[in-house]
Amino acid sequence: MSELIAPHGGILCDQMLDATAQQALKTQLPLLNSWCLNPRQLCDVEMILNGGLSPLTGFMSQADYHSVIATMRLADKTLWPMPITLDVSNEFANKLILGEKIILRDSEGNIIALLEIQDIWGVDKAVEAKAVYGTLDEAHPGVKYLMSNSGNIYLGGRLYGMSLPKHYDFLELRAAPRILRETFKKLGWKNIVGFQTRNPMHRAHQELTMRAAKECGANLLIQPVVGMTKPGDIDYFTRVRCYKKLLNYYNQPTMLNLLPLAMRMAGPREALWHAIIRQNYGCSHFIVGRDHASPGKDSQGNLFYGYYDAQTLLAEHQNELAIKIVSFKEMVYVKERMQYAAIDEVQKNETVMNISGTELRERLHTGGEIPTWFTYAEIIEELRCSYPARLQQGFTLFFTGLSAAGKSTIAKALLARLMALGGRQVTLLDGDEVRRILSSGLGFSRQDRDLNIVRIGYLAAEITKHRGIAICAAIAPYRAAREEVRRMVSSHGGFIEIYVSTPLEICEKRDPKGLYVKARNNFLPGFTGISDPYEMPEHSEIALNTRDISVDEATDIIISKLTALGYLKSNELLQETVNTINE
Repeated sequence: MSELIAPHGGILCDQMLDATAQQALKTQLPLLNSWCLNPRQLCDVEMILNGGLSPLTGFMSQADYHSVIATMRLADKTLWPMPITLDVSNEFANKLILGEKIILRDSEGNIIALLEIQDIWGVDKAVEAKAVYGTLDEAHPGVKYLMSNSGNIYLGGRLYGMSLPKHYDFLELRAAPRILRETFKKLGWKNIVGFQTRNPMHRAHQELTMRAAKECGANLLIQPVVGMTKPGDIDYFTRVRCYKKLLNYYNQPTMLNLLPLAMRMAGPREALWHAIIRQNYGCSHFIVGRDHASPGKDSQGNLFYGYYDAQTLLAEHQNELAIKIVSFKEMVYVKERMQYAAIDEVQKNETVMNISGTELRERLHTGGEIPTWFTYAEIIEELRCSYPARLQQGFTLFFTGLSAAGKSTIAKALLARLMALGGRQVTLLDGDEVRRILSSGLGFSRQDRDLNIVRIGYLAAEITKHRGIAICAAIAPYRAAREEVRRMVSSHGGFIEIYVSTPLEICEKRDPKGLYVKARNNFLPGFTGISDPYEMPEHSEIALNTRDISVDEATDIIISKLTALGYLKSNELLQETVNTINE
């Protein structure tokens, strides 16, 4: 092959305007409507502007969208598996007319691009979820995002790039497709095999990529995703530090480049999308391994996608792709050989050793051994630095329940117990106090209540990130807001939901503030448990009914749970019990 592989569709669609074109548009800007891009939309815009999503020149038209949903092809029959659209609110869409341009801004207000609106339409999210993800189960993060976070109206149209999103980290590793292609040419690289990852790479991944490069007679491009990945994934800062250390162990030309992609975790469709993107970046080959871009198991414990479904789909479309697909089985460590092998190469009398991602995270959390056959000592050190054992992690204790259930009382007792134990800073975020200080302007509509809880969650996540303990005590009546807090906190440390399940009749009898009396007499409309619902938690780590137990017993239960989870030392609990008996 004398030249680099052509982009998908034949042309790299770089949508950035030059200085002259931008200057000509500046007089229009003050008159245009603006939309603030969320993190996923910002990733999509960057990938369109830099040519990574060629042949797209903007967000899809309605015709392209429906064609992709139904056939994995654009309206002109070009193979394309993933809908790329700009979702907005009904309120914003009502301001717009076809043919006008709108400004797309980042969260700081910087102008990233202009969108010339070609189409405006309402979406059937269930149809999209079933077509793209193959399920309506919201245990799938792509389905969850679509159903709970995306707007109901889609905009389609051409993008005109004004300024690429600003990055402040790993700038030397963020080459756009055109720059990376020029780099390949300067280095004389013509065959390049690309590897997609959203997780830290270990020795099995290294062996797989080295085998692929050797089989293809190619140089290697490791291109991890540093946009949005699966909630709960290891942060990309830690991952990139690990990738850089891993490069020292390759014995062949290998390059690291970062991909600002927002993953959908769509399994086979996503694998096809990833291959097309790597073709646009100049790769001649693309590795597809086991369980590519899969979110794992559904709410019933079944896999969303078969382990090798992605390989099957890509094989079906190989003749339509210029990039060659390199399929690999799972790589495992064979004890007798003291080396890695593909799972289908292992003999019956040989011992297979492997550590799953879940087991690795558990070993990190508990300080357990991570063997050097699995990964290099430098990688282990880097992971432990960012993800210490639970005894050094921060965590959040999130109380929820009806008014007068006993949340604040237990929370204050628990605060004292944890402060006495020491080792971490402890902060109590009481619902009444947060409303008075941070949420005084909010009312008691569902929207305002959710915002109040999210604010509490944001503070708790920051405390947790800095390895402190956050104790949150609020009614938090709605399940979705509580789950949003769980998501925010869990990316930084532990989250323990404590449902104070004291029955309504007991809460009414206590009624220390006289709120239930007022609610029953219609002086407090929308009062939780009386005229507004309380959505009971489905998966709380702890449930406490203060009708049956004392405050001290409740705190004992919580301390015991924290000890069992590894956040507290067991001997600390024992010593505290001994001290109590002696007193």
